[in-house]
Order: sequence, then structure tokens, then C-alpha cells
Amino acid sequence: METDSKYTILIVDDEKANLTILNQILSEEYEIYMAKSGKAAFKLAVEGKPDLILLDILLPDINGFDVLVNLKENPETRSIPVICITGLDSEKDEEKGFLLGAVDYIKKPFKHTIVKVRVKNHMEIVRQMHVIERLGLIDPLTDIANRRSFDDRIAMEWRRAIREKRPISFFMMDIDKFKNYNDTYGHLQGDALLKAAAKIFTLNARRPADLPARLGGEEFGILLPNTGFEAALLIAESIRADVEALRVPTEDGSEMTGTTISIGVVSVLPGGNDLVKDFISRADENLYAAKETGRNKVCAKPVE
Repeated sequence: METDSKYTILIVDDEKANLTILNQILSEEYEIYMAKSGKAAFKLAVEGKPDLILLDILLPDINGFDVLVNLKENPETRSIPVICITGLDSEKDEEKGFLLGAVDYIKKPFKHTIVKVRVKNHMEIVRQMHVIERLGLIDPLTDIANRRSFDDRIAMEWRRAIREKRPISFFMMDIDKFKNYNDTYGHLQGDALLKAAAKIFTLNARRPADLPARLGGEEFGILLPNTGFEAALLIAESIRADVEALRVPTEDGSEMTGTTISIGVVSVLPGGNDLVKDFISRADENLYAAKETGRNKVCAKPVE
């Protein structure tokens, strides 16, 4: 679903009136495609790869959350940002959507300005991701964002969190005893381990706005916009457990190697006087505490 001038949006809703309203709000700026069922939506997403999906939770054939899971499990559609649209007014439903990989929620009845602003914000991220691809801001070994890409992105997301009064979380992560691993198995095997760990980070940072990055050597970070403390802890623990369970074969296949990871978590609802450098420093302090108290753990203290 690509055009020369417009980004594309797939709107999924079984109510014709809702499709009409959203089309009227967005069609001037974006190319719009529509689906009235979960199955049709998934088919269109795979075939057309829209830049953004607006997904109703209550559909006639498949629950919208199940559609979201299918989208995030499919490599062809995993990176497409999904905004859930719903008439439900439940914090648990909203939290479930975010944990499954949704980037935002828009509630019915639709407010013209809210819809346009929310969509525009996420299209800015899409545009930035395209720029990253063009400029080569990807770490060549692990195929995730590099330090320069991370620095640019966290500055943007920090400003957005302040402007929209939304939480933002960050993990500072370090592969435990990586020097010993390199000394034991060699640098090529060390590279294989880093690549395998980076895949785990990408699978756990499900939403397109989430940014796993290699910050240098065996140090990594994950930026989680619009993510509060409790949700961040769940993701961090999932990463820790997945890395602990990881097994990477040696080149000759004679041995299965493993490692662990230490993670420092920080989460905050930033204000205008807060500094992003202090935010990163707090994550670094928590990482240090995790390593000093035994490694292979998540250390987090909510910011007051």
C-alpha cells in the first residue's frame, strides 16, 4: 500500500458509520484502506503493508486483540504500528493492548482533533524509521539501532512525553561477563551471541515506537515510549528470562553456550524541568546495582 505522496492507513471496523467518519477525518492527508473483519484486515495487512493500522477491538469474526497478536507474530507485519479503536472504557483492556504491541488507543465516539493528532504523532515515528533506514543508522552486527540513532530518538520521545504528559521507560542492559565469554570462545562466537541477544530484544520490544539499540560493545538499551513502571518491569523480566534460556551453538556444533543479562530499568512521567541525561543516568545506576548484587537480574526504582 504505497503511493508516491501519501502514507497509507488500514482502518478496521465492522461499523460502516465509523469507517465513514475516520475516512473523512484522515483521507485528505493519507491513503485509506478499509476492512470490516479481522480476517480481511490481516489479509490486507500482509498483502499491502500499510504504514499504520487503526484496529477496532470488537469485530464480528475475530477479537481485535487476537488480530493484534497475529500481526505482531508475523515477520511481514510485525513492524506496522497499530492503534486500537474501541468504545470500551476499561484500563485493563487498554493495558492489554499496549502489552500486546499496540502503540496507542483512540476511544469512541471519535473526536476529530484527537484522531488527527494521534495519527500524526505515530506517522512521525514511521517517517523517522524510514529516515533511519535510508541513513544507515543501524548497527551492522546486530541489525538494531546504533548509538547515534538512539540519541536522536530519545531526544524526540522525551519531548513528546513531556508534551503529551505520558510515561516513558528505558532499559540499560549489559551482557554479563562478556569478556570471559569472548576469551573462552573467541570473538566470532561473541558476535554470534550478541546477534542472538539482539533478536530477543527485538521480539520483546513489540511496538514500532519501541527502540532496541546497541549502545556500544556488549551494552544495549531499549526505549519504551508511553510505557509505565509496571509494564516496563514485565518486559524487562521477560528479556532477562529469555536471555538466560538462550543457547548459542559453537561454530563446530560441539557445544551449546549461554549467558545472562543485567538490566537497569527507569520509568518516569517527565516534566518540563526534567533532563533526559538524568533519566539515562538513573537507568545506568540501576544497571550498576544489578551487576553489583549478583547479575542476571532486573533492578528498578520508580522515580519519585
